[in-house]
Amino acid sequence: MAILSFMGALSRRTVARFIFFIGLMLMFLGSGFLLGSLAGLSHVSVAASFLFVILGSLCAALAIQLNRRVVYLFFAAFFLQVGFFLFLSALGVFPLSLSKSWPLLSVFAGLALFPSGWRRFGVLRMGYVVPSIAFVILGSALLVFSLDLVTFSFRQFMLNWWPLLVILGGLVLVLVSLGAKSNAGDPKR
Repeated sequence: MAILSFMGALSRRTVARFIFFIGLMLMFLGSGFLLGSLAGLSHVSVAASFLFVILGSLCAALAIQLNRRVVYLFFAAFFLQVGFFLFLSALGVFPLSLSKSWPLLSVFAGLALFPSGWRRFGVLRMGYVVPSIAFVILGSALLVFSLDLVTFSFRQFMLNWWPLLVILGGLVLVLVSLGAKSNAGDPKR
């Protein structure tokens, strides 16, 4: 009863900060317990994955606290994806080393742009969709070569298919210009 009257005397903002602090402490405590219980796994890789998840959570909290800050939402989505991938990789679900799976960072960046653009404008805009798709396609293409899923090298591909990049670059510019024309009269921009 005394705690409730004490909490009533505090401002809502102070209570929210206290709850946020308790939540962070529980995350750190749970991470420590999890590290202790995962025998046979690299504690460094699990700790790194939780560091990214915690950074993502902090960025998400900043995105919520600082309304309309899409950069924090982008980093929150990016860090959470990286953290969960590293954790699943440490568990052996995705047995890929960072030297083989580095193109996934481009895919994660592309996927993180979608919620950022949605949060900023309330709809998907070409200024966010086109770079998002470009990052995902670029990361996926590089991942094919990184994981040796094809028999030819990236260099050989570039020597033979470089005109395809010119075509794709033109397509991206056309899509961006069409998106700019359709959004030119929109006051939210």
